[in-house]
Amino acid sequence: MPISGPTSEPIAAETAAPVRRNVFFVSLGCPKNRVDTEVMLGHVDRAGYRIVQAPEDASVIVVNTCGFIDAAKEESVETILEMAEYKKQGCEALVVTGCLSQRYPDELAKEIPEIDHMIGSADFARIVEVLEGSLEKARAPRPRTSLPIIEVTETPSDLYDHRAPRILTGVHHSAYVKIAEGCDRPCSFCIIPKLRGPQRSRDMDSVVAEVAHLVGSGVREVNLIAQDLTRYGADLPEKPTLAQLLRRVARVPGLRWVRLHYTYPSAFTDELIDVIAEEPTVAKYIDVPLQHIEDEMLKRMRRGHTSRVTRELIETLRRRIDGLVIRTTFIVGHPGETDESFRQLVDFVKESRFERVGVFTYSIEPGTVSGMLPGRVPPEVAEARRDELMAVQAEISRAYNQSLIGTEIEVLVDGLSDESDLLLQGRWYGQAPEIDGSVYLTDGTAQPGEFVRARITDCAEYDLAASIIERRAPTAAGQ
Repeated sequence: MPISGPTSEPIAAETAAPVRRNVFFVSLGCPKNRVDTEVMLGHVDRAGYRIVQAPEDASVIVVNTCGFIDAAKEESVETILEMAEYKKQGCEALVVTGCLSQRYPDELAKEIPEIDHMIGSADFARIVEVLEGSLEKARAPRPRTSLPIIEVTETPSDLYDHRAPRILTGVHHSAYVKIAEGCDRPCSFCIIPKLRGPQRSRDMDSVVAEVAHLVGSGVREVNLIAQDLTRYGADLPEKPTLAQLLRRVARVPGLRWVRLHYTYPSAFTDELIDVIAEEPTVAKYIDVPLQHIEDEMLKRMRRGHTSRVTRELIETLRRRIDGLVIRTTFIVGHPGETDESFRQLVDFVKESRFERVGVFTYSIEPGTVSGMLPGRVPPEVAEARRDELMAVQAEISRAYNQSLIGTEIEVLVDGLSDESDLLLQGRWYGQAPEIDGSVYLTDGTAQPGEFVRARITDCAEYDLAASIIERRAPTAAGQ
């Protein structure tokens, strides 16, 4: 998504450096990428650059790319090419960062020589230095070289902390906080460990300090994020746990909601489940990518657990956490997926009645174990399976939403509706920002960042309509 400029104060204090050049950012991919972009925005702002809202106004354009699956890679390349056109209109330098430049620096340099500079997925703290170098190169009287400067750390190792400057994008009252970077899981289909490096967790005090600062600046919802939240702390000397961190974050004064993205199904502890169930500010919402249910597929995917573990976890979570909303994702068309294994997945989704489901078709990723496996599924078959599973889930989602009609919920108001300026748009605790549906408030007034009590009056497959009962401070994340 294009970054249109600062929408909240940076975490670190601004310096009085003079404005020197205009910079336009485009951020693509997942919320983890969004955090990286926000940190780069903070560094650039602190150094005195001016963040602009349109590429035609920029001296420098920065594209933070995603390289996770084919569709994301295609979007990243298309965006780079689109931004490269602005070099014909006065833009002095084009900088490419993130997962795509981490994975394919030489290929990008060869195919898109309009790029001036590339850095990898963990080199964001060097963005100001890179901008200076790119501008100097662009201003040099000698002919510029035909290829970009590549400065990509082979094994990503950096990690931001609470001292890093940061400018939030989007709404003022909701923020993602990355508690760890990288991943140590051996999942056969995933390239993330090669793109992001090994698991490295932030110090617990650093995470809590960042959350406290964000809340002090007006944030009311914090979304803790990592490639694998449940392994948080395993790489640190003191071995802190996610449960311990969550307990501390949940008690930061002024915080209203904290939710978890993404948890690993075989790594839940009793302590973690207790914290989610007991702490009132912890949203009763768990994002747990399951990927599949059939045992042979789980083995091929190297998930490290069986279908029995998955089923027992879902039963335990439902039993111990009142009002729980579960979001999960599945991959269809992975090598070796037969009609029978897919039918088991469909039956599992029907039985489990997940509130939120996303389905991805398998994408061959060079360098992964899955990419070398036999038993390839034709793309058209994978697409048909995705469509079928999403149709099944659409019925489940609609039935779930219909069961909510007439009930009262707490809604965090995000602002005016995307559909009409006559409606307000918000979310209840069962809807994560920019991932799930929304609550459309059909009457009443409220400001972005406020909580209102509302009664659900209608629904669609993923969205709810509600009428405001009263504006008031919330009592808990699940009430």
